[in-house]
Amino acid sequence: MTRSMRFSGTDSYLTNEGLRAAVNCALTLERPLLVKGEPGTGKTLLAEAIAQALGLKMLTWHVKSTTRAQDGLYVYDAVQRLHDSRFNDKDVRDIRKYIRLGPLGEAFAATERRVLLIDEVDKADLEFPNDLLHELDRMRFKVLETDEEVVATQRPVVVITSNNEKDLPDAFLRRCVFHFIDFPDRDLMRRIVGVHHPKLGDALLEQALHVFYELRNMTRLRKRPSTSELIDWLAVLKAAGMTSSTLEKELPFIGALLKREQDLLTVAESLGKRGKA
Repeated sequence: MTRSMRFSGTDSYLTNEGLRAAVNCALTLERPLLVKGEPGTGKTLLAEAIAQALGLKMLTWHVKSTTRAQDGLYVYDAVQRLHDSRFNDKDVRDIRKYIRLGPLGEAFAATERRVLLIDEVDKADLEFPNDLLHELDRMRFKVLETDEEVVATQRPVVVITSNNEKDLPDAFLRRCVFHFIDFPDRDLMRRIVGVHHPKLGDALLEQALHVFYELRNMTRLRKRPSTSELIDWLAVLKAAGMTSSTLEKELPFIGALLKREQDLLTVAESLGKRGKA
């Protein structure tokens, strides 16, 4: 990895010192960056920001419960080949036409460095993380059907996200640079909102932030509102011409913030008690 590659965020993805240090540590060590944090803290968008900041193309691998490390390298479509041999006039002797590279395979085969996002690694089974790092360590793989070997010339910048759905193996953790993205404090959130809603009035912004963090501090909520939901809520408030005085009396369009019926009832009950006080 070129040592001069440094990440300092982008105009649309604001960071703090800790996150910048973690990204640059991963770049220097040429190790995968494992990112955790509650939903809405920008884990997935981080990979896009790194690609933009470094001027690299990005590949995305969305992990599912059935995903295997092999799937990220390549897939041989034997079913399509059989179909073509029975019903079409295509020449099926060339197996290469039925080999499709996965995101990891594409990153290895590329002549230029790529940013590879491996999203929600903890959705797969327990063997997947270690198998994945085995492939990343080798930086090469063989296509068994053609006996051809793909050897990477550039090590991809790998960003791996996890939602903490299950514990990850110690061997996997040892070989990653880890960072937990804290939820933005009010100052950082003001800057984030400013990127998305640059012409929002100060009074409405401050009142909306007050309501937002008050909701997040309610311990009875099953799903606390996230940054992306705040951005959406502000967009609706601005479009409807709402003012800060409106928010002091009621919570319009609260469905943009809260997504569970139980949480809506909890907030309604809290507002009712406040109104009687």
